[in-house]
Amino acid sequence: MSHPDIESQGLHSLEKRGGTVQDDLASNTQGVFEKAKAGSIGPADHEKSNGSDDSVSDTAKADNRPRHAKTGEPLSLPREIAAVAVVCLAQLMTQAGVGQALATTTITSDSLGITNPASRSWEIAAYSLTVGTFILPAGRWGDLLGHKRMFVIGFTWFGLWSVLAGLSVYVDQIFFDFCRAMQGIGPAILLPNGIAILGTLYPPSPRKDMAFAMFGSVAPVGAVVGAVFASIFAQFLWWPWAYWAMAIACLVIAAVAWVVIPGCPSHEDKDALFQRLDGLGSIFGVGGLVLINVAWNQGSSIGWTTTYTYILLILGFILLGVFAFIESRATHPLIPRTILNARLGFVLGCLACGWATFGIWIYYSFQFLLVLRSQTPILTSAQYVPCAISGLCAAVTTGILMSRIRHAYIMLTALLCFTIGTILFATVPIKQNYWAQTFVSMVVTPWGMDMSFPAGTLILSAAMPREHQGLAASLVSTVVNYSISLGLGFAGTVESNVEKERTQTLKGFRSAFYMGIGLASLGVAVAAVFTFVSRPRSRNEKK
Repeated sequence: MSHPDIESQGLHSLEKRGGTVQDDLASNTQGVFEKAKAGSIGPADHEKSNGSDDSVSDTAKADNRPRHAKTGEPLSLPREIAAVAVVCLAQLMTQAGVGQALATTTITSDSLGITNPASRSWEIAAYSLTVGTFILPAGRWGDLLGHKRMFVIGFTWFGLWSVLAGLSVYVDQIFFDFCRAMQGIGPAILLPNGIAILGTLYPPSPRKDMAFAMFGSVAPVGAVVGAVFASIFAQFLWWPWAYWAMAIACLVIAAVAWVVIPGCPSHEDKDALFQRLDGLGSIFGVGGLVLINVAWNQGSSIGWTTTYTYILLILGFILLGVFAFIESRATHPLIPRTILNARLGFVLGCLACGWATFGIWIYYSFQFLLVLRSQTPILTSAQYVPCAISGLCAAVTTGILMSRIRHAYIMLTALLCFTIGTILFATVPIKQNYWAQTFVSMVVTPWGMDMSFPAGTLILSAAMPREHQGLAASLVSTVVNYSISLGLGFAGTVESNVEKERTQTLKGFRSAFYMGIGLASLGVAVAAVFTFVSRPRSRNEKK
């Protein structure tokens, strides 16, 4: 239901324009950089002082029309609408990929012979794991190969692995979970390169702000749409058709994207770009994160007494250690050393606790309604519609509050919403009316999601140098998605140890919710400390 990747779109460099996609994002989320020219810092200012611009004429700037990056020709209004719509579909389909699995977990589990409840969480955890771990390197791929090309590749990859996910009905759970993980690489490619395309099309303007706002607004809609359509296929046809329909949609969108999206700037210095990829760091960093996450989620289903679970965990930490060593000496590290400070730790700690709680809340609330209340997938999906509406309201409200109160207060409020929403669902009686605690939880929890992400992004932006502004969003996005997956591993471990005999489903679910409450409460404590220690810098956080 969330849109953690909404503001994470500006991840990597647009060298030809003299700046970064990160700066494009920062110019839309933080007014300090609204006067920057399409996210550029030095070269763009120089061009302005000389009264020239290589790609955009003064007339085009005046009307803020998007222009073809290679030819400089303005796009027609129909093509502009089509291009923005296709880019927005990347965010919609990403969240639909979450919703389709949530709504049909009981049906797919029965079909694949999954008897261990803790193993069901892999359907969500595997997807979120790869979305989170591949975002940073995927943006670098776009720098090397071109953002439009990578955008089309992302949808094609998403579609092909959706086909295989549906075909897993003929194989087993392991193959299905693997396909879900491979699916997640598609959105990880789409999101950073999609925002790069928008950043290339528009100069800073209300028109550009609207394009970014549209990109963000479709996230909660996508989750609901994915859940509803997957429920229809699963109940009335066959659950694999939910994934095959997703594949058809992705491949059609890829073809349309190739036609309607204008070409993006290419880089002439290929050797310099290859050095900027930090390939070795990417391999060890992604590998370490994957192994640690797999160990926790696998431990919840097979038990921590299995030897290879510990081995995976240890290897994961070793790889992260090697990653830190490589990054300390890399010419173009994925995470620049200059941004590492206490404020970064506080903010990412708050986000990790909050979004790990969200992963637990969204998964186990669906399980509660499907399993314990014996609701149909369609009815359950319909009951999450208030989340989308509440999330949109929270996003608008947060945008207004950002310029009026300290961002640390917004972060603290978000963690309180995560905590309250989880407490409401952890204590809800099975036979209670939907409009009591369940409805209230679905209204409150989205405020935690849609307040914490922009607040975290802007707090980090205020603490980082201008050249690393957009990196704040990419780090936040990585932590958000990875924490969702890791939180499910924590909760699954607790659930499997409480419900050892498989006869106390309610007790197992509640124990998982309690794990979420503990994480959210830890986040509240960290946010409270951060709010206190950051008071001297409160003026610098405001626009």
